[in-house]
Amino acid sequence: MADKKTIKIKQIGSPIRRPKVQRQILIGLGLNKMHKVVELQDTPEVRGAIAKLPHMVEVID
Repeated sequence: MADKKTIKIKQIGSPIRRPKVQRQILIGLGLNKMHKVVELQDTPEVRGAIAKLPHMVEVID
């Protein structure tokens, strides 16, 4: 009954010269290399992490 929605996220920005918190958020999302794509469950926690890094990640349809 409960369909688990997923979301694809692509890293488009480098964590070099970024605050440590932003690097930790990227690692928490499973991103560590440029242009890497991960598929995660679409939860409020993931959406909040994406909102903190709009310059470094993009949502792929």
